[in-house]
Amino acid sequence: MGKPRTVCALVCLLFLCGQGMLMTKVEATSSVHIVYLGGKQHDDHILTTNSHHDMLAGVVGSKEMATELMVYSYKHGFSGFAAKLTESQAQKVSELPGVIRVIPNSLHRLQTTRSWDFLGLSSHSPVNTLHKSNMGDGVIIGVLDTGIWPESKAFSDEGLGPIPSHWKGVCESGTGFEAKSHCNRKIIGARWFVDGFLAEYGQPLNTSENREFFSPRDANGHGTHTASTAAGNFVDNVSYRGLGLGTIRGGAPRAQVAIYKVCWNVLGGLCASADILKAFDEAIHDGVDVLSLSIGSSIPLFSDIDERDGIATGSFHAVVKGITVVCGASNDGPSGQTVQNTAPWILTVAASSMDRAFPTPITLGNNKTFQGKGLYSGNDTGFRSLFYPVAKGLDPNSAGVCQSLLVDASTVAGKVVLCFASMTPGAVRSAAEVVKEAGGAGLIVAKNPSEALSPCTDGFPCTEVDYEIGTQILFYIRSTRSPVVKLSPSKTIVGKPVLAKVAHFSSRGPNSMAPAILKPDIAAPGVNILAATSPLSRFQEGGYTMLSGTSMATPHVSGIVALLKAVHPDWSPAAIKSSIVTTAWRNNPSGFPIFAEGSPQKLADTFDYGGGIVNPNGAAYPGLVYDMGTEDYIDYLCAMNYNNTAISRLTGNLTACPIEEPSILNINLPSITIPNLRNSITLTRTVTNVGASNSIYRVTIEPPFGTRVSVKPNVLVFNHTTKKITFTVTVTTAHQVNTEYSFGSLTWTDGVHIVRSPLSVRTEFLQPYI
Repeated sequence: MGKPRTVCALVCLLFLCGQGMLMTKVEATSSVHIVYLGGKQHDDHILTTNSHHDMLAGVVGSKEMATELMVYSYKHGFSGFAAKLTESQAQKVSELPGVIRVIPNSLHRLQTTRSWDFLGLSSHSPVNTLHKSNMGDGVIIGVLDTGIWPESKAFSDEGLGPIPSHWKGVCESGTGFEAKSHCNRKIIGARWFVDGFLAEYGQPLNTSENREFFSPRDANGHGTHTASTAAGNFVDNVSYRGLGLGTIRGGAPRAQVAIYKVCWNVLGGLCASADILKAFDEAIHDGVDVLSLSIGSSIPLFSDIDERDGIATGSFHAVVKGITVVCGASNDGPSGQTVQNTAPWILTVAASSMDRAFPTPITLGNNKTFQGKGLYSGNDTGFRSLFYPVAKGLDPNSAGVCQSLLVDASTVAGKVVLCFASMTPGAVRSAAEVVKEAGGAGLIVAKNPSEALSPCTDGFPCTEVDYEIGTQILFYIRSTRSPVVKLSPSKTIVGKPVLAKVAHFSSRGPNSMAPAILKPDIAAPGVNILAATSPLSRFQEGGYTMLSGTSMATPHVSGIVALLKAVHPDWSPAAIKSSIVTTAWRNNPSGFPIFAEGSPQKLADTFDYGGGIVNPNGAAYPGLVYDMGTEDYIDYLCAMNYNNTAISRLTGNLTACPIEEPSILNINLPSITIPNLRNSITLTRTVTNVGASNSIYRVTIEPPFGTRVSVKPNVLVFNHTTKKITFTVTVTTAHQVNTEYSFGSLTWTDGVHIVRSPLSVRTEFLQPYI
């Protein structure tokens, strides 16, 4: 009871001393509001942040109070801030010059993974696609990955119906996996494929430090995570080290899963193309409805007809049989032309964050507090000495680089260390291990801003900040004789103060193999995703962990595809892909635009997220779809100049390309990408009405910069007899210059449905030789 009395006395003392503004701080009606100021006016982040504090201070009475009330300062891609305000203060802020709008925050009841609520699939809503599809009941999702940990509660078959009658697969026993006891009405199939990998690896699997099972059992944890994200059952009261507490589930919690273990716990997880192709082959036979692959290769890519790719070849056969194949875009972003799994029959997924964050307070000895980001759930560290390593010689900062941190017990024992990361991957964990080994008390890593977080070893106190905050902390160290700092545990916040972005690591377009084929197709949450894992996974807690990657985004879309398949069992993979691409979100639910992490951050474009962030409720009822079948994919292969023999080998049938080569621009994708516009070009698309029989759609065009776009006809009239209509699109350049890509859209609407196709154009003129 001593602590509450102390706080009360402090409040009363300050109020009696005349600091009535304290009442603002404790007023019960204060809530978080987002103040949007539009595009940033300059690239000076410190100046922008200071202007936000000055604006808030002018309303609340002091800079100290403004610092206390400020939640976020948005300064990288646009200008604005989130702050705790009363209604009257929010009104005053909205009247200030330069303020475009003030939006009240809405904090929702946290349900983990938060991603499904963010995507509009709350289990508490009786009218969304989750319930209209009966949560994916009767749909089978095949997962090609590292296997499964069957004892996880996420794979309970409680509440599930019988095994679908079209299932023909089996469960295979092996080391630590008994088919009769470990398969159920949730895990209805489990196979493992290792021969191709062993042939390449050339040594026994368990000679490395990583344990492995010759069975469907998952030693790595990756496959368990992806399978539970796609189709895991409801599990209450799950958190990761106390963060993100709630109920986890998959996108289609009543769907069944079939596990195809093709990746093995060596060097983080390796998979052989031969094993992947065999798994495809078995899965097609077994009767899966959706295939989910969080697997990639590397740049440069193999061609679509090269069996060394495995995924392009296997997925072609699956799609021809009506199975939607969902793959990750890979994790080589933010550089362009790094997207993988680029075949047009694959649904390729980029990764975004969502409206959840884990702020971690950092308090300096001068009473300045900064908000870091982290997954630290231990106790408050108390004030500890703050240390930045300095090297002798011409480069004094070299000792403070996180990847090559030079510290020892004599310099850092009992201290919190600040370091700067020149490269992001693995920097936090590696530096934390060095500091912990030397007896340090905590770590602050300054790095390029990113929402993807990594826990530190054994709950070691660590947090991440951007270079701006890191520099301010360093200035404090250099200007103070005895600098100290306190690290507080991370907190979980959700809702509008947190804006979704395309993840820094997510691979970007354009497609390096076929630039006219848009990739990625769509984005989905793939940052700090809480799901089941193997208890053998290093950073798990209670069988659950948080992971980031397009690997995590992929099963989100796979789960959504299962829901769509349950609602529309007769839709082709192309129709499902079209519905997802044309209905996607380009703005956050709060109305703010989606940005892409990088150096610097920018407004996201088509090559970052395809159509946008997946909108499952919109995708269930798209109005129109751009459908395709085997002949369309053969036209693509012919347009890519693959020879008849190679195409015939892929299709399994004697195939001859037409004498007049098909144009790749006429492949009936739900997007239009023109990589080399020189004057004017005309292409065709065909839409199929899947909405009301009698519908009239009108076109709206947002032309890419420097182009003119016309559509004929510009009105589409559907009725009982007219279900498909072909239209032409003519794109003309207005400038005789070489340009980078510009972005726009072509949208059909009937007043109810909005069917938007991304439009990307690059003009390219031949240069005369000198």
